Amino acid sequence: MSEPDPIFHDLGPADDVDENCGRPYTVDGVRLAVVRSGGKLFALDDLCTHANATIALGPVENGCIACPWHFAEFDLATGKALSGPATGAIRTHQIREREGRIEVALAPGEPEDVA
Repeated sequence: MSEPDPIFHDLGPADDVDENCGRPYTVDGVRLAVVRSGGKLFALDDLCTHANATIALGPVENGCIACPWHFAEFDLATGKALSGPATGAIRTHQIREREGRIEVALAPGEPEDVA
């Protein structure tokens, strides 16, 4: 049995997210951090696994984003925690640019359900 095609949600113009910056969004009650790094877009739950802080406005460098509260770093592509005080990964979501728009498909499960 094949998995159903993901449902993509339109978040707005692609140029709303600048290089090495993030922006918060909410889709179906899920808080997201959309980040542009290396010319690519990434989407993660907007929730640091250490202290439940928003990460969308944290510093972005070398394919990583840091929590603005305690500077735990996360890999943008995988959500993996790269430094403390966070130890858990952040859930990532499919994202794409299409016709100048940002579209995201929410990953299944709850924010804390990450591999």
